[in-house]
Amino acid sequence: MYKREFDQKFRQALPKALLLFGDNAYLIDYYIKHYAHTLQAKEEMLTLYFDEWDFMQAKNYLSQSSLFGGINLLIIRHNKKIPKKELDILVTLANKTSDNYLVFGFEGEARDAKTMQSSFAEKKGGVWVRFFEANIREGIEMLQQKAQNIGLDIDHYALQHLILTLNNNLALCNNELDKLAILGTKITSKDIDRLVYSTASLATEQFLTSLFEKQPVLEMIGTLLESGEDETLILRNTQRFVNEIFLFHAYIRLHGSPDSMEILGYKLPKQIEEKKAQLAMRVKPATLLNITEHLLESELEMKRPGNINKETLLYGAFIKMQRYL
Repeated sequence: MYKREFDQKFRQALPKALLLFGDNAYLIDYYIKHYAHTLQAKEEMLTLYFDEWDFMQAKNYLSQSSLFGGINLLIIRHNKKIPKKELDILVTLANKTSDNYLVFGFEGEARDAKTMQSSFAEKKGGVWVRFFEANIREGIEMLQQKAQNIGLDIDHYALQHLILTLNNNLALCNNELDKLAILGTKITSKDIDRLVYSTASLATEQFLTSLFEKQPVLEMIGTLLESGEDETLILRNTQRFVNEIFLFHAYIRLHGSPDSMEILGYKLPKQIEEKKAQLAMRVKPATLLNITEHLLESELEMKRPGNINKETLLYGAFIKMQRYL
């Protein structure tokens, strides 16, 4: 089922066994935390994240009564499928007593989650929910609820500005709201510009994407410099971007599809992950190597002692880089 239908069920009662998956890591994390908070099970719950996964440990946990007569909440987070036989056993155990609950936050591909949905069928006492990346309107609604919960005074326009600043990454937006709440004052769009560090780096990311797509970028370089970006920092961000493109290229060659969690250690929004994958498959490894060497030489040139015009060097570096592409 999808979020709207799930929320209706959620208001009535917590499902005993729940599979969460899809393109919205924020919502997966939100509902996991909501379970722990609602059941007041933080002290006794068992969390098995990624490499910690152990079927026997999970089975034994749900098979025993709570030591203090409380709730047994098993939370699993993984980006790989769990065998159907093992899931069936855990779902059965979750439904065996009123004290047992199972939540599986799956962070792998949606097509892999489909093979596990049958274990969480309603007739077996389970529920599965697929989330999609939130649009701007949905994101604002979620953040408004978050702001209300933490007592943060922030209006609709400031929330919209925050989402656009952080490229619709709700997890980052959520963290920023917690930080902004410390101020204890009403938050405006100007406060977002002043306090949320991301506008410059996102502009650089958009610039580099345009560069790799062979679009005109000279005017964009000027905009970056006018916004206060340092020439050396722009070069370093370019080196990082090129390195990420190479890692995406290598991973896709080995596994057939991108997985930013495996590649970078954190999950990118779906559209950014797909864009990096597209760029990665356009450029040959030899070209990326030439660009990397060129950027290192440009950085050394920029750091030489003397009266060096860094802006001129920066323009020259990107003009030559475009020739490689």
